[in-house]
Amino acid sequence: MSNPLSTPLSRRHTLASLGAGAAGIALAAPTSAFQGGAATGAKGADALLASIADNLLALSPESATSLGIDIGARAAERGKLSDRSAAGQKTVVDTLKADVARVRAFDKAGLDHKTRTSLAVVESAYGVALDGFALPYGDVAVGGWRNTPYVVIQNVGAYLDVPKFLDSDHPVKTSADAEAYVARLNAFPGVLDGETERLKAAGAQGLIAPGFLIDKAVKQMEATIADAMAGGSMVESLVRRTGEKDIAGDWSARAGKVVQGPVTAALKRQLAELKAQRPKATMDAGMWARPGGDEFYGWALRASTTTRMTAEEVHQMGLQELAQLQGRMEPILKRLGYTGGSVGDRMNALAKDPRFKFPDNDAGRDEIRAYIQTWLGKIRAQLPRAFRTLVKGNVEVKRLPLAEEPGAPAAYGGAGSIDGSVPGKFWINLHTTELHSKYSLPDLAMHEAIPGHVWQGEYANQQPLIRTMLAFNAYSEGWALYAEQLADELGLYDDFEVGRLGYLQSLAFRACRLVVDTGLHAKRWTREQGVAFFVKENGSNPLEVASEVDRYCSWPGQACGYKVGHSEIVRQRGLAQKALGQRYDLRDFNDVVVKGGNVPLDVLAQNVAEYVAGAKG
Repeated sequence: MSNPLSTPLSRRHTLASLGAGAAGIALAAPTSAFQGGAATGAKGADALLASIADNLLALSPESATSLGIDIGARAAERGKLSDRSAAGQKTVVDTLKADVARVRAFDKAGLDHKTRTSLAVVESAYGVALDGFALPYGDVAVGGWRNTPYVVIQNVGAYLDVPKFLDSDHPVKTSADAEAYVARLNAFPGVLDGETERLKAAGAQGLIAPGFLIDKAVKQMEATIADAMAGGSMVESLVRRTGEKDIAGDWSARAGKVVQGPVTAALKRQLAELKAQRPKATMDAGMWARPGGDEFYGWALRASTTTRMTAEEVHQMGLQELAQLQGRMEPILKRLGYTGGSVGDRMNALAKDPRFKFPDNDAGRDEIRAYIQTWLGKIRAQLPRAFRTLVKGNVEVKRLPLAEEPGAPAAYGGAGSIDGSVPGKFWINLHTTELHSKYSLPDLAMHEAIPGHVWQGEYANQQPLIRTMLAFNAYSEGWALYAEQLADELGLYDDFEVGRLGYLQSLAFRACRLVVDTGLHAKRWTREQGVAFFVKENGSNPLEVASEVDRYCSWPGQACGYKVGHSEIVRQRGLAQKALGQRYDLRDFNDVVVKGGNVPLDVLAQNVAEYVAGAKG
């Protein structure tokens, strides 16, 4: 775990990736006063869960900030960054072992379903994470989505995460906030050096990333260094925000001294190690080509899907679901006048249709942001038909930082702070407007914002703190795909059929992911084969899928959680409909799934079964 935030865009990315690196301050033992067997029953369980949350937060000060709870007794966390060194990883492992042992030993007799679920979630997340830490290398997500064998690469590392976190999540409202910002800048070089030492150790084991990923990372890090040497974004963010609040102090000089000095020097040391590894790198994309790679990939698939599916089973599922979805796309394409060639060929042709493109300039970028807001307004009006319990859906649409855009996906997002003071984020990649179309953006907004990640995250924020912090890739991404489905079922595309085609292409894209991820890591596909499969079978934008495939190379298995999770939610809905007949109500089912919190898929099935039994009376 070297990176507690991964990308500090939101609760989803910050906390769902806790194990992608929360290493933080040393803990010799669980810190809470609650130490296990003394307290029992509901109060004892609540105390245990609160204690475990405190211990996990102590490993990730950034997470406390992103959740808006680095106040009061936790106020000191606002000036700290997580420890991404090997020693920091050992601290995480020791903490997880101690806390999962307390959960397993706790007497669960007489506890209600919700509390039993919370304990099961902790046990599952911690058990899977510890199995990952037992492997010889990599970053491990504790109840999160981003497991990676590489400490630093094109989409992994403090060089990306910390500047963005400081600008997006670290508040600057008071002089104390500004001092905490400077304290975090002072901690940044040590974080970078901790990563660099682990990067060297991995290289010594023969674990070297594919050359094409190193090339991307080098280019991005050079841009980060150039920015830092000039003072740049890390200084500008503090100066701008202290100016807005009239906070007195020579913030430019103080921050600039740190960024241009120790931070830049640490970044250069990290860049030198990446460059030293490049001549030893191959262009083999998958984990099969790395030492112990097959074992790592098997574990990563398990962590990502919360199932025991094999790579071959996932691969075949992708092929089957892709064929079914293309069968649904076929008649729509014909009605739109696209009749010749495969579904992929016709989607490629549709992508070139000027009716659905945005100008590739700043005016086009502004048009994209306005278009997203229009569609978010449409779905908001329909949500009372789909949920009995409504949350606010507090979301801000923001462009990705320029330095991140070349290596980033088309978009991502998630909920904000627990108290709502920090809105959820829908980060949109506007490196080129060619990444987006008028028929694909509505669906993307449903996935990343409402009723997808931002919406679901606001329900998660109402859970006990440890449940807010722990997330499962298959549930998170499965829900976001299910949110896309709800938009279609609620009629958003009834008068915009090309939008329905965009939605179906999105699902087909996730089916392709099952095929490509397993192809790369288990079937020895090349990077070029992965890109070609998307373009040929799904008509995907080659610009977008090139970054997508690179992401699968650095986050093995993660891409497989989406469709596996979506298919299971839909399967559970079908079981509930069949069991309840006239008593079934979509609003009740959706409430059960989203209010039950972020869970492994087996726990989701238990939650639905409990709902069905109760509804039957």
